[in-house]
Amino acid sequence: MPNDGGHLLLTNDELYELLRIEPGAEKFVRPLLSAREFINGENRWCLWLTDIQPSALKQLPEVTKRVQLVKEHRIRSNREATKKLSVFPTLFGENRQPNSEYILIPRHSSENRKYIPLGFFGKNYIASDSCLFIANAKLFHFGILSSLMHMTWVKYVCGRIKSDFRYSNEMVYNNFPWPENPTEKQKEAIEKAAQQVLDVRNEFAGSSLADLYDLITMPPKLVKVHHALDKAVDSAYRSKSFTGETKRIEFLFELYEKYIAGIESISF
Repeated sequence: MPNDGGHLLLTNDELYELLRIEPGAEKFVRPLLSAREFINGENRWCLWLTDIQPSALKQLPEVTKRVQLVKEHRIRSNREATKKLSVFPTLFGENRQPNSEYILIPRHSSENRKYIPLGFFGKNYIASDSCLFIANAKLFHFGILSSLMHMTWVKYVCGRIKSDFRYSNEMVYNNFPWPENPTEKQKEAIEKAAQQVLDVRNEFAGSSLADLYDLITMPPKLVKVHHALDKAVDSAYRSKSFTGETKRIEFLFELYEKYIAGIESISF
């Protein structure tokens, strides 16, 4: 969460103007991912000054002006916690950025999508507080979370903003029953199918995720690879296919109860 009055954030035009005047600032610019930008294919940037040397900052007067404005913004705040942050004007108000590759999950997503679009990003892509992330995640995790199995769980347990999904780490992710004992072959099948989803999405790089996952405009090729991923994930849960959403959620809650019973039986 920047808590910066907007002074550490940049639009495309603001970035262009800053680098025109101060090209040395480029090494401290990072792409910023909010749920809106991520889903709609828009760009936003931020000044990421966590490791900047004081001498380097002094050589960037335009960046220094922005840092000064952050300090003033925080000092003027009515919140005592924000006032205290004024002594760290180069830093975001909260920094939980992972130091690894991660899966990005938008907190809010339209209910009019069969799947919540997720993304893979490197540590230099800064995730804003409108997103959640899973650090050190692999294709296997991306595949499970991009599947119909996970989406069924989301529909039944997540919060809502009006009717749209509000994903949470505590209610949705932490309680989600992952496959019990997937074999290496099953994991490999999920990873392969997950990579195919990413590959097909890249074929439509000119379209936003909002377009790609719209029920009307979703490309048939993307629909097919998601169906293949759903099948691979289902097989990791059980050999018998699921005949509908009701059967899926019944199975997931039974698996959840089994996991909870196992935890409760442990003696401390």
